[in-house]
Amino acid sequence: MPTADDANSRSREPHSDSDSRFKGPAKPGQASKPSKSSKSSKSSKPNRPPQNAKPSRPPKAPAAVPSAPGTIEDEMGVPIPGVILAPEAWVATAIKRLPEQGTLDFPQIFGRAAPIAIDIGCGNGRFVLSSAVRRPDWDHVAIDILPLVIRYATRRANQRGLSNTRFAACDGSRFLSQFCSPASIDEIHIYHPQPYADSERQHRRMLTPEFMALVHRALRPHGKLFLQTDNPAYWEYFKQLVAATMQWHDQAEPWPEDPHGRSRREIMATEQGLTIYRGWAERRDDLDEEAMQSLVENLPQPTFIAARSDGNEKRSRNWRGGRRRNKR
Repeated sequence: MPTADDANSRSREPHSDSDSRFKGPAKPGQASKPSKSSKSSKSSKPNRPPQNAKPSRPPKAPAAVPSAPGTIEDEMGVPIPGVILAPEAWVATAIKRLPEQGTLDFPQIFGRAAPIAIDIGCGNGRFVLSSAVRRPDWDHVAIDILPLVIRYATRRANQRGLSNTRFAACDGSRFLSQFCSPASIDEIHIYHPQPYADSERQHRRMLTPEFMALVHRALRPHGKLFLQTDNPAYWEYFKQLVAATMQWHDQAEPWPEDPHGRSRREIMATEQGLTIYRGWAERRDDLDEEAMQSLVENLPQPTFIAARSDGNEKRSRNWRGGRRRNKR
């Protein structure tokens, strides 16, 4: 649609030789005088937008049409846990602002005292939705550093009426160290943490000896940590690190509660033929803070080479944090 700026630009355009104001050839002995339009054409400057002009914004995408109540959504052919409810049954599950000081009071947040499960790097919330539907007597807090995927996860939990879930944008180390009281968490779930194959970004890997000390501090006695990855090098580091600080158990088969996958990444990796490595660990209650600190000082840092040797490196990078960021 033409705008006012388009009309103004046309009015400033130089007139062509066929302009109706052209007076014809000069009389003999009379020098021809350039027409006003010719002068304007020579002195006219190229059209430029005003210096303070704001760049035009692309049109907004139309809002997504909400699914009808009773709908079971799917993702890559795998159903998303839970059923969408009528709007009057929706709930609010977002933690929009974390406290500037102090830890989170989970009984106050959920209005009850219940076991707490934390999902670090929750992506679009597939595992949390599944666990919240299966275990209504548990409360769940899911975090991710990407606000976009948190919005996806929050919307899904809201529409399913899962009042036993909460979502926040935060990284794992900060959440455990600043917002979790000692011995306040029953389970910590970490599925497909970013391995950062680029050596310049190795320092951003989350699982470190210091992180395991935070896990040990946050878990209650007999608390559990669940881990999963499709990166072989990261997996070998997992086992070395966690076996030294917790009671480690390999999980050879898919999780029986979620046989088709606990995360979007797992579904994608399975379709690509990548091996999924799974395991869980129980807190070592015989380790006090001093003993844990001694272990931390002697465990290796995650400086392993994460690049694949199985020919699947290019495919494995097509995920959250790789060349394209997908919802986990």
